[in-house]
Amino acid sequence: MSHQTGIRANEQLAKVFGKAKNGKFRVIKVSIENEQLSCGATAETKKDWERDYDKLIGPLLEKDVPCYILYRLDAKIPLGYSWLLISWTPDTASIRQKMVYASTKATLKTEFGSAYITEELHATTLDECTLEGYRRHKQDFAAPAPLTSREEELKELRKTEVHTEINTNTRHQTLGGINCPLSEATVAAVQEMVRGKHDYLQFRIDLEEEQIHVSRAAKVELADLPKQVPEDHARYHLFLFRHTHEGDYFESYVFVYSMPGYSCSVRERMMYSSCKAPFLDELAALGVEVVKKLEIDSGSELTEAFLQDELHPKKILHRPAFAKPKGPPNRGAKRLTRPTAED
Repeated sequence: MSHQTGIRANEQLAKVFGKAKNGKFRVIKVSIENEQLSCGATAETKKDWERDYDKLIGPLLEKDVPCYILYRLDAKIPLGYSWLLISWTPDTASIRQKMVYASTKATLKTEFGSAYITEELHATTLDECTLEGYRRHKQDFAAPAPLTSREEELKELRKTEVHTEINTNTRHQTLGGINCPLSEATVAAVQEMVRGKHDYLQFRIDLEEEQIHVSRAAKVELADLPKQVPEDHARYHLFLFRHTHEGDYFESYVFVYSMPGYSCSVRERMMYSSCKAPFLDELAALGVEVVKKLEIDSGSELTEAFLQDELHPKKILHRPAFAKPKGPPNRGAKRLTRPTAED
């Protein structure tokens, strides 16, 4: 899975990039702040690139905070100097930070100029960011096969996987989903819904705690269901849809993921998208059999007709017979021919 976050370089960083291509800087630190690529620090050339490497890069790295480091090598290319891009993603960083930085890397390269970046290094430990670590990387990945931009993004996302022991009884946990824990109140509300106390639950993700909370538990009529969907934040909804179809009575659990477009922050969109599948597994473990999963932009979509069509799609019982198209209207009468003696 690979997604662009929509994060772009701010005006200050764009000016720094322009000066860097003229050889003014040796190193540039780039961080993601307020959903923008920002310049964290710069340093000018002191000696040659090997002597400058450890002195300039080491002080820029924070133990638990990811960042990008653009380091100018002394090799010349047709456009100017070649640059090394270091993606610093420590193992102690949160999964959310790893996802955002991995998904924004392609945008950073485009903003700076992909042609200038001739080498890349993905580092998770401080030792890998040293000159010795860079040389080991060069030896291990000498002459790599060329990759498309899509392949590069997938490779970067795989590097940020959470590594666990793998055997016949374990599964590898990757960034396919983030398992946010459920609060005690959330578990209790789901259990009460199974027992029949509620027919509607609304859930929110606390982005700081990375935990799922129940924000509303009530008896809600179908006509009032659209009013429950916020217009400025993403939410999960669980609704017990009581209805009849072709004379039969049904009670169906419907899971709704509401995302009101780009009015939500990048972090909120990514968290709700990534937590959905693990959250559905948690609901199943609590005894909720979700019959239908829906994604909507607005609460106005949740009408009875919409839910009926989603749960009971109309079937085409008889296909219409093929109708031969009529000929052109002015072609005249059909010609009749008499059989000849030879016939």
